[in-house]
Parts: sequence; structure tokens; C-alpha cells
Amino acid sequence: MEKVKIAVIGVGIIGEQHLQNYAKIPEADVVAICDINEERLNYIGDKYGIERRFTHIGKMLLEEDIQAVDVCLHNNMHTPVSEAVMRAGKDCYCEKPMSGSFADAKRMYEVMEETGKKLHIQLGFIYNDETKAAKRYIDSGDLGKIYHMRSYGFRRRNRPYVDGYGAKEFVNTTTSGGGAMFDMGVYHISQLLYLTGLPKLERVSGHTYAEIAMDEGRREISGFNVEELGVGLATYEGGLSLDILEAWAIHGKPFPGSAIYGSDAGITFEPFELHTRQHDLEIDVKADLWQRDYLDHTVYADSAHYDNSQHHWVHALLGKCELLPTAKIALETQRVQEGIYFSQKLGREVTAEEIEQLSESKALEILNLAL
Repeated sequence: MEKVKIAVIGVGIIGEQHLQNYAKIPEADVVAICDINEERLNYIGDKYGIERRFTHIGKMLLEEDIQAVDVCLHNNMHTPVSEAVMRAGKDCYCEKPMSGSFADAKRMYEVMEETGKKLHIQLGFIYNDETKAAKRYIDSGDLGKIYHMRSYGFRRRNRPYVDGYGAKEFVNTTTSGGGAMFDMGVYHISQLLYLTGLPKLERVSGHTYAEIAMDEGRREISGFNVEELGVGLATYEGGLSLDILEAWAIHGKPFPGSAIYGSDAGITFEPFELHTRQHDLEIDVKADLWQRDYLDHTVYADSAHYDNSQHHWVHALLGKCELLPTAKIALETQRVQEGIYFSQKLGREVTAEEIEQLSESKALEILNLAL
């Protein structure tokens, strides 16, 4: 069996999740790992039987047999490391969001085009059963003219670190670039943009909030300065609109979930339902997603190429399927997210062009990258 030789940079919580996923993909062969925390590096290397271990990214990228590199670092490290990976002649898989700013995400996209290497961003919701079901209806035209989308993500109280879960690097702009919008919103927004054919953004307005009390000791240690709630309204070409509500913490009941609305039918995702009107009756249609998945894997073998983000990545590298344009989807997701930040700062609506003009690099210097 032909295999792809992969290296993983960053073996923290997310990096280990990636290793667990690769272990379930027969065509994936993780041959090297890299992390500045040598104790963690050796623990993970021993646990997963990976002999080649590096604390210096630049030195690892000199290994000629490595074909692809999976970047599992904090957001503002994504761009310099991903660029180095592609310039080293290797295809690059990068965790979400694409980066900590639109400017940095655009830089990654430009390096992808310049080098001709594949760049894949971890947009996990694109591969879930609800997205696959929605795509069948949308591609068949069953929704009619799609005119509104809703990106909703809910946590009652689960801000990283300050509420007990995750690392402090998630909650300050130095390392993360943003809060709930970057951590959660990226999944829902990218899902909707993918399903609606990546429409062109025209303008966006929004607000961000961080109002709920937290442990003051953890606030000080983490340097918490990001949003726990982001809200926005975006307008796309042709009048398509998108409202956004993404919460790490809020005093309220769960939101109804993301949705897409068309002239002939609408779709909600949690749980998946199609809503339409037939013979003067309002109809809500549920679907057996398990049965669809079973048929896809027993009758339509190509569906296995899209089981999850990493499975798709490996199969695309082997030429079994065409890589989904996740770099472009992630770039446009980043544009609307940062538009909300600029709208909050300026107190007005901003255009897509302004977002690009205002965005600045937040990329960090990576000391173990240069040789």
C-alpha cells in the first residue's frame, strides 16, 4: 500500500488528536514529530512509536523523505511555519483558523500559489454528515434561491483556560489573534460558505463582548483580552446575507444552531432537518444520516475520501480525489471574522476591501525555524 510520509509540528492536545486520527488511516505514515517541549515530545514519541523527534522545525524540514507536514501550533505561528513548510517543498496541513489575521492568511495563500504546494486547513464541519446531506439538497436546487445563512455556536460557560479547559494561549491576541470567533465561528462560517459556493463578501458589521466574570488570577496569568461573544451581519454578492452569533460564554439557553434559508426550502443543522411547503402544508423532513453514511461506504466507495479532514488530506495527496479548496474557504472565513473586529473598533460597517487594507500581520517570530 502506498503511504504518505507525514511529520507533525506541535504535539500538545490538538497535535495528539491528529496523531490519533492518522493512526486510523492506513495510508498515513507519521515518521517524525517536532516540539520545543522535549519532555512532551518524548512522551508522545514513546506513546505512538515515533522514533524521529525534533525540537528544531528548520532542521526537521531538511528531511527529504517527509512529504507532508501537519502544523498544530497556536494561530499566530501558523503563517511563518506553514510558509517554511511549503518553501521546503512539502505539502502543508494547518490547524484552524488559517492564521491570526486576514493579512497572514492571505500570505499563506499566496505562498501556496507561488510554490505550487498543497495547503489544507482543518475545517472539520465540512465533512460531517449534516453538511453532506445539506450539499445534496443544495446541489440539486431543492432550496431554490438561497438568501440567508445563520452561523450559530453556543457554549454556556466554556472559555479556554479561564473556565478550566485548554491553554492560556487561546485567550490572548498575542498568540491566538481572537477568541470565540476564531475558535468556534471558523467551523460554522466555513461550513456555510462551502455549501453556498464561496460567495463574494461585500460588507460586514458586528460587535464583540467580554462581559462575564472570570477567575481574576487566571485572567492575569493568561492576559485574557479576546471576545467571549461575537455577533455580526455580513452581506454577500447578490444580496445573500449571513448573521453570526458565536459564544464561549453567555447567560442564556442554547442557540438553535446554524441554518440556510432558500425560497423553496430551508435547512437546519442541529439536528438536520429540511423545511419546506407542499400542498399548502408546512413540512419538516428528518433524514437517516446513519443509513446515508452506510450506503456511501458500501455502495459509493469514493465517499471514503471525505470521512474527515485528515482522511481527505491523505487521499488527496495520493491522487485519489481532488483536494477541496479549504485554503480559499478559510481565507474568506477569516475575512468576515476580522471584519467583525474592525467594525467593533471603528463603530461602523466595513467593506471587504477595507478589511484587506486594515489587516496587519500578527505572525510571531519562530526561534526554532531558521537554520
